[in-house]
Amino acid sequence: MRSQALAGLTVTVLGGDDRELVLIPALAAQGATVRVVGFPRLPQLEVAELVSDLQQAVRGANVIILPMPGTDDEGVIRAVYSPTKLVLTEETLRCIPRHAVIFIGTARPFLKNWATRYGLKLVEIAEEDEVAVLNSIPTAEGAIQLAMQELPTTIHGAQAFVVGFGRIGQTLARGLLGLGARVTAVARKPAALARAYEMGCRPLPFASLPEAIAEAEVIFNTVPAMILDASLLARVSPQGVIIDLASAPGGTDYEAAAALGIKAIFAPGLPGKVAPRTAGEILARVIPRLIREHLGLGPSVVGQ
Repeated sequence: MRSQALAGLTVTVLGGDDRELVLIPALAAQGATVRVVGFPRLPQLEVAELVSDLQQAVRGANVIILPMPGTDDEGVIRAVYSPTKLVLTEETLRCIPRHAVIFIGTARPFLKNWATRYGLKLVEIAEEDEVAVLNSIPTAEGAIQLAMQELPTTIHGAQAFVVGFGRIGQTLARGLLGLGARVTAVARKPAALARAYEMGCRPLPFASLPEAIAEAEVIFNTVPAMILDASLLARVSPQGVIIDLASAPGGTDYEAAAALGIKAIFAPGLPGKVAPRTAGEILARVIPRLIREHLGLGPSVVGQ
């Protein structure tokens, strides 16, 4: 029996990629009326109403869903299937009902300011534990895939540094260890360093990174701050590879890396690139629950 947990709700999906092609049918299957902007008529979207105008799409909606990457600083929404740019403007935001909830992966400061100005509820889901932990799986797999492509050696036996030992860092370290890498986990918190030791990594406090980083053959950064600056990069082996998984603008001085001849790859948003169906299934699993939670509808008791 299909759930009708979202029956009576109008959900507007603005832009996106292959993840939304999994999410949209899932929303409709739970009884929502789904409007979509930024997609052509595709078989997966027969259950949705395709709308071309952003303001028309958001009027009367209970829920607005923007992509996990959200927008750029000019308000351009990620919409890989759209032949034209979708730009989120303040005028469009004024058309959203005040009772509506806006879901987005990560919001730019301008969107946060507008949401506050117009009394709109904005929910950033990238840091929701359930989303972040599940997304760490395709992120780690994609990062390891990149490392395999770029390194002249095997992952097995490689000196791999994982900078930041949160949800992504731990999943990534586990995968690297499984492939036989020698993993150094760099973290600030004693608890994270203890977890790294328990998992079989070499724990390394951030303060000790400058003295040890020359050993690294591949460095995975997960920290969304300028960690790998010019002074630290000067200590990195020229043969080293950096894979930066942090959200924009990343945690690496790319100009300094290029000047030093170090290959540095900015690789945010890997779930939607390397495993879009899995990433879409994660959203389809989590977002309906969050919708009910943030609209005050209580948990769904009917299984899908």
